[in-house]
Amino acid sequence: MSREVIRSAAWGLGTTATLAVLILLGSRNLAHFDAALVAYTFSILFATFGLTYRYAMWLSRPPTAMYWRRGWQAFFRRGWRLRNARFWLSRMSLDVVANRFIFKRDRLRGLTHMLIMWGCILAVAITFPLVFGWLHFRPVAGDLSLYEAVVFGFPAFRFPHDSAAAFFLFHGLVWASFLVIAGVMLAVRRRLRDEGAAAVQRFVEDFLPLFLLFAVSLTGLMLTASYTWMKGYGFTFIAILHAATVIATFLWLPFGKFFHIFQRPAQLGVGFYKDVGRSEEKAHCRRCGHAFTSKMHVLDLISVEKELGYRYELEGEAEHYQWICPPCRRASFAMAQGLAWQVHRGGASPPSDQPIPMPIHVNPGVGEGPLGDEDAENFHP
Repeated sequence: MSREVIRSAAWGLGTTATLAVLILLGSRNLAHFDAALVAYTFSILFATFGLTYRYAMWLSRPPTAMYWRRGWQAFFRRGWRLRNARFWLSRMSLDVVANRFIFKRDRLRGLTHMLIMWGCILAVAITFPLVFGWLHFRPVAGDLSLYEAVVFGFPAFRFPHDSAAAFFLFHGLVWASFLVIAGVMLAVRRRLRDEGAAAVQRFVEDFLPLFLLFAVSLTGLMLTASYTWMKGYGFTFIAILHAATVIATFLWLPFGKFFHIFQRPAQLGVGFYKDVGRSEEKAHCRRCGHAFTSKMHVLDLISVEKELGYRYELEGEAEHYQWICPPCRRASFAMAQGLAWQVHRGGASPPSDQPIPMPIHVNPGVGEGPLGDEDAENFHP
């Protein structure tokens, strides 16, 4: 068993044990824990271990480890800390909370992601405290018209049971289900009508997550319909069906597409890394002499490739393939193919000391190009 596996398993066990202790403490030694929800609890504990283990393994990979380390170094860089804190708030609110990067691709796609994301966040914020015994509601002694919310065993606030606040609180999962179902319908519509998405989609990665979310939301709404309008008809069967869909979703969570939910925030560190790179010394192409990225980025790439066992060293002044800019790489590939064809047909090879200008693209494409400043810096037609 490798060191990375042992370390990741230790992180997974530690995180799971910490959550279990918090459940014991928050429920006042299980005094407020509902035994009927024990299956939900164990599925969440399993998902916690799986997600932590996979995240730790992901961070142990050389490319991810390099970005992770450099991202924290960039964030706490002297003279940049206040600026980075301000940019963290901006990027967190715009890119993570508001999904700006998805809305830039397509407005309908951004709306789809927004509905699913906020529906799931609302459902988790309500369900987890209830399942763990961290939150429960009880009638107020001496005044049965009032309900009291108890958080971690401490009274938090009171509200009338027939008030608008009570209606929205007790039906929070209903609103979350409406958001998720609307988002799933839009996502399926895109999967069925967008030829680009249909060409690369797979059932396990693209449709199964949507089916699970839809099943959880629909069976949850069926529970509400059963006890609200059907006098509890079929409630036991629906409750078991809903539990099965929720537990299956949690058990599948560490292995499927939803893992990107936990990966995405790490992208903020990459942004800080790029900010520092823009302000530092540039790397100049050893073929054409033009600056194309930061010197730090090139050196990190060379280090990671060596760690992965890839050898891209070159003879001469170039030293390494990473010191060649993307346009020159494509030009070099085309020239090599042309030379190979010329030699194959019996032609003479051109002298090696001929000038090698940077390739200039005549027509980059009307209507094509970058989506923003960052894409403009890295757009090589």
